[in-house]
Amino acid sequence: MVLPLSNESQRSSSERSINGFEDRRAASADIGRGERRQFGSLHSELSPDAKELAIAIDRYKLESRRRYITCEEMLAVVKQLGYRRD
Repeated sequence: MVLPLSNESQRSSSERSINGFEDRRAASADIGRGERRQFGSLHSELSPDAKELAIAIDRYKLESRRRYITCEEMLAVVKQLGYRRD
């Protein structure tokens, strides 16, 4: 039995999983799972400078809605913290 896609929001979970797969994208958007970090969440074990960097990177990722950042983005965060190469 194939259900029409236009009624996706009206289907029960058992109906969505008929083909063996359940579409959880809409449901997961409603759940506040907390932030996902690229470098882990053990900020307490870091030096003060490293902790400041980790928090700044986490803040950038949350604001930018990015799970992983590029080297260029990380460099921008480092420069925003005031670090520069002499």
